[in-house]
Amino acid sequence: MSVYQVEKLMEETRRVAAEFRKATGQTLPVGPELARYDANRLLNLESPPDGLSGVDAVSGDDLRYQIKNRVVFDDSKGGHRIGQLNFHGDWNVLLLVLLDEQYNTVEIYQMDRETAVEAVDELNNDTRKKRGPMSVAKFKALGSLVWDIDQGLLNAT
Repeated sequence: MSVYQVEKLMEETRRVAAEFRKATGQTLPVGPELARYDANRLLNLESPPDGLSGVDAVSGDDLRYQIKNRVVFDDSKGGHRIGQLNFHGDWNVLLLVLLDEQYNTVEIYQMDRETAVEAVDELNNDTRKKRGPMSVAKFKALGSLVWDIDQGLLNAT
C-alpha cells in the first residue's frame, strides 16, 4: 500500500471518528494510532525496529519515543489527563500529541524520561491524589512544544 493510500485512510479515520462522536456522543479509540502516525510524519520519525519494547517511534540519533495522545473536545474545560506511562519500555523521550475535536493534530510536546519519572513520582507522593496519569497542563508546563499547527516543526530534539 502506498503512502498516499495510508494518508487517505488516516484522513477518513479522522472524519469517521468525528462524525461518530457527533452522532453518538461516544469516542472511537483511534487517537493513539492517529497520534503515532502524525508524530512520525510531522517530526520525521520512524517506526521502531522489532523487539524494541515500549517504543512507538525512533529517530536516527538514538532517540526512542513513547507517544501519548489526548483528544481535546472542549478547550474551556480543564483537567484533561494523559494515560498511564510505560516506564518498563526502552524509551528516552515522551511525546504528547494533542488532537482537536476533528481528530487533527494541533500541538506536539516532548519531555525527557527523567522529567516524566520525576513528575509521576511527585504525583504518586501527593496524598491528595490517587496514583494516576499526568495532566495535559502539567505536561505542557514541564515539556516543550516541538510542533504546532501554525508554525510547524519547532525545536524537536
